[in-house]
Amino acid sequence: MQDFSRRGLLRVTAAAGAGAVVLPGVAAAEAPGASAVPAVAEGMKCRPAKLTGRVVRPDDPGYAEASLGWDELFVHYPLVIVYAQETQDVVNALTWARQHNVALRVRSGGHSLEGWSNVDNGLVIDVSELKSVHIDTVTRIAKVGAGLSQSEAVTALAKKGLAVTTGTEGTVGLSGATLGGGFGFLVRYLGMACDSLVGAEIVVAAGDDCAKVIHADLKDHEDLLWALRGAGNGNFGIVTSLTYKASPLKSVAYVQATWDGIKDLHRVFEAWQHSALRADDRLGTQLEIHRGQILLFGVLAEGTEAEAKELLDPILSVGTPEVTAQTGNWGDVYAGFQIPTADEPANWKFFSQFSSELLPRKAISVIASFMRDAPTDDSNFFTQAFGGAVRRSPRGGTAFPHRDALFYSEPGAGWGTRGQAGSGDELTPQAQAWIAEFSQALRPYVNGAYVNVPNIGMQDWETAYWGDNFDRLRRVKAQYDPRNVFQYEQSIPPASC
Repeated sequence: MQDFSRRGLLRVTAAAGAGAVVLPGVAAAEAPGASAVPAVAEGMKCRPAKLTGRVVRPDDPGYAEASLGWDELFVHYPLVIVYAQETQDVVNALTWARQHNVALRVRSGGHSLEGWSNVDNGLVIDVSELKSVHIDTVTRIAKVGAGLSQSEAVTALAKKGLAVTTGTEGTVGLSGATLGGGFGFLVRYLGMACDSLVGAEIVVAAGDDCAKVIHADLKDHEDLLWALRGAGNGNFGIVTSLTYKASPLKSVAYVQATWDGIKDLHRVFEAWQHSALRADDRLGTQLEIHRGQILLFGVLAEGTEAEAKELLDPILSVGTPEVTAQTGNWGDVYAGFQIPTADEPANWKFFSQFSSELLPRKAISVIASFMRDAPTDDSNFFTQAFGGAVRRSPRGGTAFPHRDALFYSEPGAGWGTRGQAGSGDELTPQAQAWIAEFSQALRPYVNGAYVNVPNIGMQDWETAYWGDNFDRLRRVKAQYDPRNVFQYEQSIPPASC
């Protein structure tokens, strides 16, 4: 198992990172729009670029916060962080990184679960401040900046009576979730988040040391749009805006049920997995198991509380759960079940997997056994029902391959106090071992993996994430990033000529 004790190793380095050098253009940010880089042909060189936008360097007061992601298990010391204020800032930053041969990473919501949106002694291009929103209620086309969080997107669309699928965590970046596939309560009703993506503005590497902006949609660069729908996170370029075809959604009914302890786990789990797949496609459900309780969440699109409870009755009739329900605008309901980031553990570790068959009683016993020995109360086993609209691929197709999965699931360990460096270090080995052993014990019953919840050290991760689509993804990579400018631990390599 990989050792993640590098927090202690990195703490002893200088603020700029061991061996860091100060390069031209880092010392001061230029005015926005400076050093615009024109479109270039392959083989051409660009004039020297300068960093623009909001530039954060190691000696700036906000550097410590800017260099820390949501998962505080991973600590990196980038040479410079550029918060883009417009697309040209991204063009300038990418060109600058190429001209100075500096490693780069792309970041939106900062929720990369293995810390891969950050890098030591390199450039982080952060698009989280690109927050434009343009919604045409007639065509239901929504064009949004890549910096929107899922919560911001849900709220903006819900005010217009519209929706696209998003995950349940509001602070997660919309672009990151979508580009990896994206699912949540509306997935059985509206399909994957990437299914609603009909266009994207993306900054790609060009020439020997330049960058340029291209627009991918169903008419132009349609192969790139296909790749962005499920494999777009940091593989081909830097997405700066996304265009969605939204769907009408006036209201939802939300139901939550809580069982004390896990003595009813077998009956609850079996009732859930047998009923969830037969339920109305408008109903999306998730089950979350902790060492001290079982939680069921259900969202019924365009339905009533009574209707939602009736659909969930096979599960709610098990034991004596505490049940609450509400009906309202999707944006209001979504905001109501968010947990403030400050209240979440600092450190997290997950392992993603899909199920193509119902889990047998023996597998449920494995889950129960590991949850009884979970390292913390925040640690959990989470599972989401698929089916419904997930089985229907949109026009143009997607790189997301898990259309026939019945369920998605992940064990997750959370520990430590947010904002306190080194918090929970004593629990890290236990949490890491628990996840590794839990995921290993479930291997006979699951398959594949979800790229937005990467499994580090996994063999054959290429096909686990993308199945038979991997070879085509490599060809798309060779077309748009033949020099492999965008690379990280599990990035897609370009196909060989």
